[in-house]
Parts: sequence; structure tokens; C-alpha cells
Amino acid sequence: MNDNIIIGIDIGTTKICTVIGEIANDGVLDIIGEGTVPSDGMRRGVVTNLERTIDSVRQSVKTAERMAGINVEKAWLGVSGKHLKAVTSHGMSAIRRGQSITAADISRTIEAAQAIPVENNMEVIHVIPQEYVIDGNDGIKDPLGMSGIRLEVDVHIISNTFGELQNLRRCVLDAGIEVQGTIYQALASGLAVLEPDEKETTIILIDIGGGTTDLGVFRRGTLAHSSVIPLGGDHITKDISLVAKIPFNEAERVKKQYAVAIPNLADRDVILEVSNPNYTTSVSTFELAQIVNPRIVEILDLAKQNIEQSLGSLEILASNVVLTGGASLMSGIDQVATERFHLPVRIAKPYNISGMKDIVSSPAHSTAVGLIRFGMDNLHSNSDKPVTTKQASNSTLLDSITSFFKDFF
Repeated sequence: MNDNIIIGIDIGTTKICTVIGEIANDGVLDIIGEGTVPSDGMRRGVVTNLERTIDSVRQSVKTAERMAGINVEKAWLGVSGKHLKAVTSHGMSAIRRGQSITAADISRTIEAAQAIPVENNMEVIHVIPQEYVIDGNDGIKDPLGMSGIRLEVDVHIISNTFGELQNLRRCVLDAGIEVQGTIYQALASGLAVLEPDEKETTIILIDIGGGTTDLGVFRRGTLAHSSVIPLGGDHITKDISLVAKIPFNEAERVKKQYAVAIPNLADRDVILEVSNPNYTTSVSTFELAQIVNPRIVEILDLAKQNIEQSLGSLEILASNVVLTGGASLMSGIDQVATERFHLPVRIAKPYNISGMKDIVSSPAHSTAVGLIRFGMDNLHSNSDKPVTTKQASNSTLLDSITSFFKDFF
């Protein structure tokens, strides 16, 4: 397979999406294949049925392959899940007087920041350096070659349970695809949707999927906070199903076609006929919005509380909120977010792409396209940007971090 062809596989609770991209000679990302199928065997980002998930992955990949006219051999894999954990840790190292800062010095500093206890059942998937500090001077992105006697750094470390990650990898491997790396979904989405001016400020990204809502706070383009809320679009569907007493599939259809996030946006005169196996009932679009709104408010409030508990007041911290993911397509959700966060809000979709961009220019494709963006950044690298326990077992941790640094800058 051509090295300029990169594949991302987003395995979600509601859907499995494979996107194939090709880097053109001018550096533009051309989308040449896409395959989305219903997800069967996932719940809240966790594999609950291996065989069904493997089959769904295989179907998604085959659909994308037919469109692109190629055979997929390897891919980047998006991960989420309710057990994902993230922590930011501080590291410091001394620099010999009269010597410039070397890659080895930076590696030692990152290693010092990583020297924190990690639970035996957890696997590190990302180690992301934030800005560096030299002799008390902060805001330094690349300290290589600079002078000083003390180097400090904060690193954002993301981990997930080993079993969950292995199950996800197995689903892809058993479908005949090599896993190039596992990437946190909010990080991938940020790579796909954040615009250049947003990479100069602090942005709150909320990726509302089917089973989970992934959070990412990006400071000057670097992921600085991560968390997963175990609620998503499927919970809205379940609320409709329960209150309207209709099957889940019918509730999902009604939600996608008629639901709005704010009751005042609904037309009170529109009455929907909804099907039940034993009878037909009706619900107005206003009543539907009354069912939907509380759950959306809950998801957004939990996101706000989570971030504020770690970072402080969002009105002071951030410049705006970016919503993405399939559930962000609901009309009025940006207005609800503006009310809850007291910040400007926009609905984001992948941008700066070519080829079959009309197929993936939707918030529902943000993670899959972002996985390709991550792959582009790693195109000429022999190692993942994230340091994983699997990589570390094949070489020393110091070697892994040194490789990471070379790629990061």
C-alpha cells in the first residue's frame, strides 16, 4: 500500500467509520474512501461482543476499500471508554552550566514527569508535553539548543485499561488490519476541526458520540485536559423510547428527523405518528423537545463541571467551545451550550480536505478524519507520538521518549 495513503477507523457505540485518505503532491489531504456501518457489539466505547464488532469493522473497511479501489493493510484506531484516565504531571532536570539543552536533556525531563504511579491494569496511550520552562521563563515550545541550568515541563498523560485496548485492537487485527496506533478520540477530533486561529487560544472541544462524550481542552493547539462522560446520543434516544413507549430504532429515527434541543424551536402544531409493535401513538415535536432538552443539559453540565474541577472557571480559561460528533447535529444544541458555558459556541466539522469531502464533511466524521491527520503527522516517523507500554517493552523507556521528542518537534 502506498505510504501516502492513510486510514482511520473510528469504532463507536452507534457506528463504525473507516475513512481512507491520500496525501496529494501538494500536501492536501484527499479523501478517497469511506465506509460507515452500524456498530454491533460496543457499549460506551467498550467492546461487549468481539465477534459482532469484528464483523462490523470488516464490513466498514470493505465498504471503504471498494470506494477507494485499494486493499487496506494498516490503520490508526480511535479509542475512548469510560475507564480512560488522564493526569498532568510536572518534571524537572538540571542542565550542565555552559551547555546547550540537548534532546537527551529534554528526554530526561519528560521521563521525570512520567515518574508517577500507574495502575497495573492501565496502559499509557499518550504522553503529550505542554510548554517548557527554562530558569523560570515559561511559554517555550521547543527548548532544543537553548541555554539554561534548569529545564521544566508539564506532560499530559492519557491511559486506558489494558483489557479494553487489547479488545479494540483484536477487533481490527482479526478483521485483517494492522493497528498503527491507538489515539484518544477527542485528540483526533481536534486535529480535524480546530481552525488555525483557535490553535492560538484555549478551546474546549466536546465530541458527543453515541455512547460517550469525549472532552478535550486545547491550549495553543496542544491537548491539556482529557476526560470521558459516559453519556451520549444513545441516552437521548433511550429517553425518547421510554417516554414515548416506542422501540429504540423508532426513537432513533424520530430523534434524527424531528428532534430539536430547545422546546421553543419546535413547531407545536406538528404531530408525529410513531410506531409501536402493538399500536400507533403520536407525539408533538414540542413534546419531543421537552424529552430531549434535559438530557442535553445534563451532558453539557457534566462536561463543564468536569473541566472546571480540574482547570477552574471556563469563562476565564477558554475563548470558545467547539461541539462535534454525531449528536452535535441536532438543531439548537449550540444555543443550549452557549447558555450553559457562557462562551461562544460553534458546531465543527472536518475542514481543509479535498477529494470526496462532501461525504466526510460532517461532525460525525471528525474522529475518523482526525485519525488520518494524526497519521499524516507521523508519516515519516518510525514510532507513535504516544508512548505506549507495548512500545516501551521493545526498547527502553528513555529511547521511546527520545523518539517521541524527535517526532513531536
